[in-house]
Amino acid sequence: MTFDFSPFLPWPVLAALAAVSAIIAGLAIWRGIRGAWIRTLAALAMLAALANPVLLQEDRDQLSTIVPVLVDRSQSQQTPDRVKTTDDALAALKGQLARFPQIEPRFVDVEGDVNSDVPSTRLFDALSANIADVPPARIGGAIMLTDGEVHDVPAANQALGFDAPIHGLITGKANEFDRRIEVIKGPRFGIVNEEQQVILRVFDDGPSPGGTANVTVKLNGDEIATLQATPGQDTPFSFKVPAGGSNVLEFSVAALPGEVTTANNRAVHVIDGIRQNLRVLLVSGEPHAGERAWRNLLKSDASVDLVHFTILRPPEKQDGTPINELSLIAFPTRELFVDKIKDFDLIIFDRYQHRGVLPLLYYDYIAQYVDNGGALLIAAGPEHAGPDSIALTPLSSVLPATPTGEMIEKAFYPRLSEEGRKHPVTRGLDGSGEDPPHWGRWFRSVDVDRPQGETIMLGADNHPLLVLNRAGQGRVAMLLSDQGWLWARGFEGGGPNVSLYRRIAHWLMKEPALEEEALTARASGRTLEVTRQTIGDNPGNATVRYPSGKTETLALTQSEPGLYKAEKRMDEIGLFEIRNGKLSTLVHIGAVDAPEFKAMISTTDVLKPVADRSKGLVTRVANENGRINVPPILPVRGQVRVADNDRMMIRMTSETVLKGINTLPLFAGFAGVGILLLAFGTMWWREGR
Repeated sequence: MTFDFSPFLPWPVLAALAAVSAIIAGLAIWRGIRGAWIRTLAALAMLAALANPVLLQEDRDQLSTIVPVLVDRSQSQQTPDRVKTTDDALAALKGQLARFPQIEPRFVDVEGDVNSDVPSTRLFDALSANIADVPPARIGGAIMLTDGEVHDVPAANQALGFDAPIHGLITGKANEFDRRIEVIKGPRFGIVNEEQQVILRVFDDGPSPGGTANVTVKLNGDEIATLQATPGQDTPFSFKVPAGGSNVLEFSVAALPGEVTTANNRAVHVIDGIRQNLRVLLVSGEPHAGERAWRNLLKSDASVDLVHFTILRPPEKQDGTPINELSLIAFPTRELFVDKIKDFDLIIFDRYQHRGVLPLLYYDYIAQYVDNGGALLIAAGPEHAGPDSIALTPLSSVLPATPTGEMIEKAFYPRLSEEGRKHPVTRGLDGSGEDPPHWGRWFRSVDVDRPQGETIMLGADNHPLLVLNRAGQGRVAMLLSDQGWLWARGFEGGGPNVSLYRRIAHWLMKEPALEEEALTARASGRTLEVTRQTIGDNPGNATVRYPSGKTETLALTQSEPGLYKAEKRMDEIGLFEIRNGKLSTLVHIGAVDAPEFKAMISTTDVLKPVADRSKGLVTRVANENGRINVPPILPVRGQVRVADNDRMMIRMTSETVLKGINTLPLFAGFAGVGILLLAFGTMWWREGR
């Protein structure tokens, strides 16, 4: 209750009246006039009534004390034990807070930096955002339910923004152990078939069991090595890049009993294979119009080392010219097809026929070259249907089609087969989407029996035109027409000969992007992009295995014939495994050195400094038997000056909210009138004597 004035006249007027009254009262008292004191008291009563004194009483309500409760739901908290411990401890904490009606808890689930490519646990950022609308005096403290791995703890000289305790309830158990593996250093690019080196390291967080760790190494899904790594030390690993394009190197360290999680027991390193110089051997049987098209295409590529021979003088040609007068270069058959055949990435026979230049044994060498992983392209012309066809040599063991001996002499538009519309070699060729195709015609092709492998282009009357097949570890392609040069010359508008020839060559050399059956995945920020290539029917859904171990079905949607895709923004970071049928692939989303995975064991050390400064408590909520024990809450009036090792102290606020003010005028009503009448009546009585 307070005392105040609500004057009926301005204070200067009241002051003037008081001054006049004082002068008159002073003179009357000095001269000894009867009733001077009574008149003075009456004047004072009149002035008091004009000043209107009032008593004020405020009607206030006590405000609640705000206590933020931050629940760590980051990825390091997603192990089954910690999820259960967190939920049980949160239920117990809610029960305790419910017993204090003056405490208003604010429960906040902190799921980590879901929008960041480098996820981390940022509880203090979440705390600041949650109390931004609350005056600091109303905050009684903050409780953090976490594994202790907090990555935004303020430094010693940083203010929290309020003066109240910070308490940490740690979900993990003491003496936890976790083993993880990281790629410390590795090249992003590597030349195909050249040796590269990656340095990896195994880490033991917590009490290490000692000894070495078994590390399994896989390259593009195939196991290639097993290493023995000493935890804490760098382990080098050398390998050869097998193919161009993206190559995924996976390192898996064997799990140990009792470790916190196996989500970080795998690490990947992606290296893009680059072919330094492709060595191509082009053998033309005789000069013809299409020979220059092949030569120009291969010579225009700076990454191709081309060796080109044209058979201008077959052995049966005898014109009496002495050998020493010939300007032709002798065909180095033994050097090319025996000594250095393994050095070539691709061998092309362009309208070549067996006329005794190559001994029959050499065709067997070429077949062995293909079986051992080589690439062979046959660009066939009329000679392939004749008696000197190379299909009648030992090379026939790797050829996917046998000629019938007939040529199909009629104009036709090369068309894509059903498989060709799906096959990456021919899918989406410029002009293929129209009927007839928007390119020029060809006029002859070689007739063959039912071919093996995939027939991806058709000629006249739907006869095979382009056949692809695997033979042993290698690959063979047969283009059953020598009319491709018409496209190069622009006949009837030309056609996509450059794209077609280049794709055939790259498929033969096993470029991953041109595989018929392939499952690939890439990360675009936090978005997972899955691509499934197939020449078969709908491959169905893909299965995604998260770093935390949970699995999810991802629907694949057809974007083009033979190409199915899916995208999904992931709420976890780390190594994801995607499966579809017998195919699987790996992709790492987020930074490989994200703080969320660098340490998975629980700890009290991170929060302890800030808790000590604020007189808070940091303790584990689960004992060795898994029993939950949440410390009791102790409300405290005034500033918290001393920490309590057994209880969580909450500073209760003294803040109130004003609901209204009750006023009581002292000279209002009958009381005021009575006082004034008494004063004037007394003065009148005295004057009457």
